[in-house]
Amino acid sequence: MESKVLPSNHSNDNRENRVKRKEVLEKKKAMDELIKSASADKDPLASFPSFRHFDRNGLSIYLKSGCGDKLSSSIKQYIMRLLKANMEALYGFEWATEEKVKRSEMVAPEARYIFVHEAPSASTSEILTMSSRKRPSNNCVEDRGPMVGFVHYRFTLEEKIPVLYVYELQLEPCVQAKGLGNFLMRLIELIACKNRMSAVVLTVQKANSLAMNFYLNKLRYVISTVSPSRVDPLLGIEKSYEILCKAFDHEAKAIFEVHPHTFIEDMDELSDTSAG
Repeated sequence: MESKVLPSNHSNDNRENRVKRKEVLEKKKAMDELIKSASADKDPLASFPSFRHFDRNGLSIYLKSGCGDKLSSSIKQYIMRLLKANMEALYGFEWATEEKVKRSEMVAPEARYIFVHEAPSASTSEILTMSSRKRPSNNCVEDRGPMVGFVHYRFTLEEKIPVLYVYELQLEPCVQAKGLGNFLMRLIELIACKNRMSAVVLTVQKANSLAMNFYLNKLRYVISTVSPSRVDPLLGIEKSYEILCKAFDHEAKAIFEVHPHTFIEDMDELSDTSAG
């Protein structure tokens, strides 16, 4: 009698591995396309016209979009002047190295910007008052009022999750503590959601207590599981920064906001409760 040859477990394993590899490749391709599509939008502000202007607390502000590989020399100079004015003391001895990194980062093709200008509609007295306050010299004055800050962000993959990563949010002292930072971060979160990003991620220097309080307490960001202090307490002590995040979906929350141990503890607690 002729016997039938049953498929071996090895053949089944190979088939399952091929299917898994295909799924991984397809997901990666989809994520890459998502990042590419988001980065292709040269003027995200067009989708949020109400966010082009900020008029409150004595400020009259106009926002404009930009790209890292399209920066004029005057804007490059302004960015580095403001970065140095705001960040040199916070970085301390690390600033010399960090300045070179930031200079390179700011002109990358994938860098996206929101430039913050005093609105042309601002009254002469308002402009004179703001201009008399301390700010880096050589402000950019093109077809709009002087620049008073910027946001540098990118669409990228972190832990295989599509995120909007805020590289810099820098404002001059004369426009700080007036709700403008909150306004800009609300815009950033809207841009992230519109482009189907799963989270907003950013890095903050530990020494920058004002920024830490702003993100953690006012905007309800959390220290991410990928931040050095969460990965390894000893590593966290060595590092001068924390990685903060706000996740928008379950997968991102599981990766960026909830440590794997938390899941185990929650499951144990649930089991104990059920058993009781």
